[in-house]
Amino acid sequence: MFPRMKNIVIMFLMTLTCGFGQNKTLEIAAKGPDFHLLGIDDQYYSLDSFSDADILVIIFTANHCPTAQAYEGRIMKLVDDYKDKGVTVICISSNNPDALRLDEYGYTDIGDSFDDMKQRAKENKFNFLYLYDGDKQLAAKAFGAIATPHVFILDKDRILRYTGRIDNGENIKKVTTHDTRNAIDALLAGKKVPVEKTKVFGCSIKWASKQKSARATLERMNAEKVDVSMIDIAGIEDLLKNKSENLRLINFWATWCSPCIAEFPELIRMNRNYRKRKFEMITISLDSPDKNDQVLKVPTRTYASTRNFHYNSDDKYQLIETADEEWPGSLPYTIIVKPGGEILYKKLGVIDFAKVRKVIIEYLGRYWEHL
Repeated sequence: MFPRMKNIVIMFLMTLTCGFGQNKTLEIAAKGPDFHLLGIDDQYYSLDSFSDADILVIIFTANHCPTAQAYEGRIMKLVDDYKDKGVTVICISSNNPDALRLDEYGYTDIGDSFDDMKQRAKENKFNFLYLYDGDKQLAAKAFGAIATPHVFILDKDRILRYTGRIDNGENIKKVTTHDTRNAIDALLAGKKVPVEKTKVFGCSIKWASKQKSARATLERMNAEKVDVSMIDIAGIEDLLKNKSENLRLINFWATWCSPCIAEFPELIRMNRNYRKRKFEMITISLDSPDKNDQVLKVPTRTYASTRNFHYNSDDKYQLIETADEEWPGSLPYTIIVKPGGEILYKKLGVIDFAKVRKVIIEYLGRYWEHL
């Protein structure tokens, strides 16, 4: 519990320091800056594109961010509640996809690329326009967005009347102040916005300048120790019981199996995405016991600092029956085991990584553990 709270505090401080250190947030009463951004409908949009709106709500958000994901439903509700009142809500993703470290994907099944935006919008049936600003990040710099989500509300003359949070709590059950709604209601009533500016909590904007940090993180990961240990059938039985608190992905493979080798790098990437949470990956080679040097070469060249094992027997059928009675025996074979031993997912052949990521993230959760 305490390590998780420590991580939350660290990310909060990073949001404040990194965000405010980048550029100054647009001042209240300032003219809203124009933009020229590509939407997920493959059309370009500017401020003039929304000239019919009496109030324009611009929300900087992101696919990967757990805080932003916690607010997706509330943003959609905001759209529904005000769409017939002259209010238009649009969202902008300004994260540079290459600036995300691999361990920053821990609460998502997709990243922040333009294609990822399309996918998230389709899957979640977004009812708002979603614009991409991740390459040049000009909109985020012009508005001074510092976190996701970060709201900017412009009046009919496109003057900034509110900037800050959506409300005062990620956990919707604990929300007591609806700052964005209060600002919209005041403007609709022709009144002064009661609270014009608030602080924002969330993931910091992933500026392109952070690509160096992402590369450095990758280099550190690639320098981690890689080894392979022999394991007997009793050890495999123990792994399958999964007495840990972690969701456990077990991949059975062999050096002579081309599909196994082909999927190995993406398996390692996925492990790096989720391993800071209650997740672990284990690989088990079914090569002959005397091929340990050959087996070691594969995780070594793919930087697989996972728990890697090599089955110590030529009796492959005993392993197959032990692992899963429904496993026909061909490779690769992947299972995901919940704490306590229940198999949550199984796949014969190369896995569909998009599907597996969904399985993992739906089990682990998309939001901070305290929500």
